[in-house]
Amino acid sequence: MPAENEGCGDTLNGDSASNGEPTRFATRRRWRAARVVADAAAWTGGLYVAGLTQSGGHGLPEAPWELGVACAVTWAVAALVGAECGLYCGRFQPGSGAELNAVLISAAITGVFLVTMPVVPLVGGAPVVAAIASVVSALGIIAERATVAAVRRRPRRPAPTAVKVIVFGAGSAGTQLVHRLIGQHGALYRPVALLDDDPGKRRLSICGVPVRGGRERIAEVAAETGATVMVIAIAGGRGDGRLIRELVTASEAAGLVAKVIPTVGELVSGSAPIDGVRDPRITHLLGREQIRLDLSSVAAHFAGRRILVTGAGGSIGSELCRQLHRLGPASLVMLDRDESALHAVQLALHGRALLDSDETVLADIRDAPRMREVFAHARPEIVFHAAALKHLPLLERYPAEALKTNALGTLNVLEAAAAHGVRSFVNVSTDKAADPVSVLGTSKRITERLTAHMAGLEQGTWVSVRFGNVLGSRGSFLGSLSAQIAAGGPVTVTHPQVARYFMTATEAVQLVLQAVAVGRSGEVLVLDMGEQIRIADLARRMVAAASSRVEIVFTGLRPGEKLTEDLLGTGEADDRPRHPLVRQVPVPPLEPAEVTGLSGLTEADQVRATLARIAAAGSIPSPLSAPPADSATAPGPVVPGLPALPGSTEVGR
Repeated sequence: MPAENEGCGDTLNGDSASNGEPTRFATRRRWRAARVVADAAAWTGGLYVAGLTQSGGHGLPEAPWELGVACAVTWAVAALVGAECGLYCGRFQPGSGAELNAVLISAAITGVFLVTMPVVPLVGGAPVVAAIASVVSALGIIAERATVAAVRRRPRRPAPTAVKVIVFGAGSAGTQLVHRLIGQHGALYRPVALLDDDPGKRRLSICGVPVRGGRERIAEVAAETGATVMVIAIAGGRGDGRLIRELVTASEAAGLVAKVIPTVGELVSGSAPIDGVRDPRITHLLGREQIRLDLSSVAAHFAGRRILVTGAGGSIGSELCRQLHRLGPASLVMLDRDESALHAVQLALHGRALLDSDETVLADIRDAPRMREVFAHARPEIVFHAAALKHLPLLERYPAEALKTNALGTLNVLEAAAAHGVRSFVNVSTDKAADPVSVLGTSKRITERLTAHMAGLEQGTWVSVRFGNVLGSRGSFLGSLSAQIAAGGPVTVTHPQVARYFMTATEAVQLVLQAVAVGRSGEVLVLDMGEQIRIADLARRMVAAASSRVEIVFTGLRPGEKLTEDLLGTGEADDRPRHPLVRQVPVPPLEPAEVTGLSGLTEADQVRATLARIAAAGSIPSPLSAPPADSATAPGPVVPGLPALPGSTEVGR
């Protein structure tokens, strides 16, 4: 079968036998020849009808040999014009409006040519006859091509084990999906019903599959048809994030397995077919569209600049390096204490990782002299500080490590940056720094305040950015859940009601880069991440997709954990002066002397209390409190805006 939606040139190039596809080339050539012959037959019929019309139905006015000449000339002209119009090179979808237009244009041009050729019997110099022949021929060609399209799209027998599916969405994506599944021999999915919230589509039927209502009928239609899967045929356009999440929830409530089609970008690029249905990605469950900030407006801030990234081998640091590398900096210095991580990020950037250039620096931010040495050699103009310890339970057990790396290590980087003329400094923080109750949160709040202190002393822009949970980052709970499910369970979750803010790595990096342009020195920037997502819902969906039954076990909130997170601390205003999705919050500065004097602390409780005291200074204090020991079995308060889940098999981070 010939390729569809190809340009003539591409098709011809693709047909070359040198590509190793002689059989496919021969098949396409025969198909095109058959098209030319069929169109010639339509023109023969058109000439015959035109001749009969001219004679008043009393036979052809021309001799048989003259009619043969007319047919031969017409065939040649029609074939040449049709080829120019793309009728024989697979340019159009069979039966499409574009093909119909091409047929009409080709017929009209052919008729004009015939009129201007007086030597051609029957039609030469006879515009009425040529017009009749063109109209009749066009109708014949359209009928022929419509028949071919109908045959191609006829229902094929699905696979014996084909799953009955409900397709939600009767728009262009849903229509294409139904056509593909119905017309595909051995398809794994068999559409039995369509649903759409648009009342205007309630009487619609696509390939015999009727639209049977909106989302309110999901459970009813599933019971009537025996469907076990609902495919959400929405290609992830702007504004569809919340809708997809709601439909996934509704389909699961009806006992259906939710599937989605590829995104618009994947369909356009050809990396995935319309019928490549799959489980919803975690990004579909955010309940919002992925936020895209305008990086083109800030690209000039990085092109030709000397840039240094600490923690370059981490999840955020490595993605940041990938994005910065594309913006053409004069130099990009990647610093990390993990040599394997440096190897991985250099390999990702260049396709090789010799680790023999100045762009990779092996160093620990705890080492102040080493930081000064690195900065003196690299002379960066812009610094992104992503190096940190981030695992909350470990830092609760070893708070002195958080003090050494997150607080004192950040101070080392800040002082080295100030001493060597850095003009822009972005400190990567966390939403746990808002009204912190954990060692991670208090240590990162201290980094925000230290950065604000430096902003008051130095020229340029010195800001912090707060992240929620970054999807797919190293050590994230998603990776842990996937590993537990792969091992057969149980999946461990802290509390049924625990909820977190989520963002993708792309969103996180965009916020970091935007901070250089829109941030005012001394602020912390916070991205609007929509609503918090209950961890229990995510875990339940991942477990439902597992091939075997996996148990979910609640373990109780751990010390330092909140039931829900905050983006803004007590007394911090929701101010968005430069971008509707980016909050900009002033941070009270912190004298470095209050931190440097803590280096000798080793006793865990003393370190925790001291970090909490310093983090809370300059703002309304939020008392540290550990959750009760029996929190694993306590029902816990319902999170505002999050519906309670049935049963007790839920999850939390």
